[in-house]
Amino acid sequence: MLSKNIIVLIILVAYLLVNLFLGISVSRRSAKANADSGFMSNYFAGSRSMGGVVLAMTLVATYTSASSFLGGPGLASSFGMSWSWVAGVQIGATFLTLGVLGKKFAMISRRTNSVTINDYLRARYNSPAVVIICGVAMVVFFTTQMIAQFIGGATLLQTVTGLPYWAGLLLFGAVVIIYTSVGGFKAVVTTDTIQGFIMACGTFLLLFFVIRQGGGMDNIIGTLDAGNPGWDLMGKGEYGAEIAALRPGALISFWVLVGVAVLGLPQTAVRCMGFKDTQSMHKAMIYGTVVIGILMIGMHLAGTLAFPLLPEGGLDSTDQVIPYVVMKYMPAWAAGLFLAAPLAAVMSTIDSLLILASATIIKDIYIHYIKKVPVGAEESGNHSYDEAYEKVPRYSFMLTAVIGVIACLLALNPPDVIVWINLFAFGGLEATFFWPVIGGLYWKKGNSTACLSSTILGLVTFIFFNRVKILPFGIHEIIAGLIVSGIAYFAAGMLTAKEPDEEMIRKCF
Repeated sequence: MLSKNIIVLIILVAYLLVNLFLGISVSRRSAKANADSGFMSNYFAGSRSMGGVVLAMTLVATYTSASSFLGGPGLASSFGMSWSWVAGVQIGATFLTLGVLGKKFAMISRRTNSVTINDYLRARYNSPAVVIICGVAMVVFFTTQMIAQFIGGATLLQTVTGLPYWAGLLLFGAVVIIYTSVGGFKAVVTTDTIQGFIMACGTFLLLFFVIRQGGGMDNIIGTLDAGNPGWDLMGKGEYGAEIAALRPGALISFWVLVGVAVLGLPQTAVRCMGFKDTQSMHKAMIYGTVVIGILMIGMHLAGTLAFPLLPEGGLDSTDQVIPYVVMKYMPAWAAGLFLAAPLAAVMSTIDSLLILASATIIKDIYIHYIKKVPVGAEESGNHSYDEAYEKVPRYSFMLTAVIGVIACLLALNPPDVIVWINLFAFGGLEATFFWPVIGGLYWKKGNSTACLSSTILGLVTFIFFNRVKILPFGIHEIIAGLIVSGIAYFAAGMLTAKEPDEEMIRKCF
C-alpha cells in the first residue's frame, strides 16, 4: 500500500500538471481567437477579455499568497484570533481596488493602449525617468516577493512529502515558470481562477478536520482557554505580550499595508485593465469580497483552533503549523486536496508577478527606450509592430523564464517566516506606486516632477525606517513612506504646476 506521503505527492504533482496543461492550452486558443489584437495585448493583457468570475478569482489569487495559508494561520496558532485583526482588512481589498481604480483604469488603458502600469505612467506623466525608475523598483520588489513564494511552495512540498527542499523547489518552480513563460497573461488568469476555487474548498476542508480532530468546538475552546489564555479576538494569545505586531500602532499600520495601500500594488491595479465590461467589474466586486472573506476568516480561525493539535514542545517555525496538522490529522486524499490550496496561493502570486516583471523589462524599457518604438505602434489591429519586431515574442518567453529561474535560485537558502518577506515587498511597491497611481488618476496637476519626487522620497523613507527601527508605538515603515511620498507628490505638483497637456487630459481624464 502506498504511504500517505506518496499519495499526497501524487495528488500535488497531478495538480501542478493540470495547471500546466490548462494554462498553456487556454492561452494558445485565446491567441488564435484574438490574433488581431497583436502579441503584446494577448501575452501581457489577455486581450482584455476577463469576465466577472475570472476577474474576481485572479484578484483574490493575486492578493493571497503563502503567508495567507502558511504564515498567517501559523502565527494565529500562537497569537490566537487577535492575529485576524491584521489579515481581516484584506476582505474588502477586491471591492476597494475595483471601486477606486477599476472603471478609470479600464477606460484610460483602452484610450492609451496600455497593458501595464508603466504604460499608464508613461501616458500620464510623459517621462522616461518615471518609467525607468518605477520599472526598476517593480522588478526588484517583485523578485523579492517571488522569492518568498518559492520558499513557501518548496517548504510545503518538503514538509508534506519528504522531498528534499531543493527537489521541491525545482519541481514547483519548473511548472510555474513554464506555464507562465509560454502562456502569458491568459495562462495566469486561467490558472488563477482554478486556484481561487481550490483555495476556498481547501479552507472548508481544513476547518472541518481541525474541529473534528479537536473533539468539537466546546472541547477546543476549553483547551484554548487553559493552554493559550486570551486566544479570542480581543486577547493577545500565548506570546501576545511580546508581539509588537499586535500593538495599536502596528495594527493600524498593517491595516494600511494590506488594506488601503493595496491600491498602489501594480499586480492588482493592472487587473483593472483586462476586464471585459462594467458588468464584469460589478460582479467581480461581489464575488471577490465573498471569496477572500472565506479565505481570510476561515484560515485564521483554523490556525487558532489548531493550537490543541500541536506537539507539546511546539514546532521549529510557525510556517510548519498548517502542514503538520494536515499531514498528522487528515486522511491522505483530504490532505492532498487541501495542500493544493496553499500551493495554488503560491503559484497564483508568482505567475502574476512573473508576467508583470517580464512586461516591465520587455515592453516598458526594451521596446520604448532601447528599440525606441513609438507609442501606439503596437495598438490593436496594427500588424507593423509584430512584423518589425518578430523576435519580441521569443524575448518575452525567454525573459519571463530567466526572471523566474533567478528568483528560484535565490530561494535555495531560505530565511525564516515567509510573512515578513512578503510584507516588505508589499510595502516597497506601495511606497513607490501609491501616490503616482492615485494622484495620477484623480489630480490633474500631478506631473512628472511630482511623480519622481513621490517615488524616490517614499521609497527611500520606507527602506530607511525598515532598516532603522526607530518609529514609535509599533508603527510600520509603510506609514512613514506613504506620508512622505504623499507630501512630496502634492508639494512638487503645486510648486511646478503648469498648464496640463491637452492630449494627456483627453486620454487620462
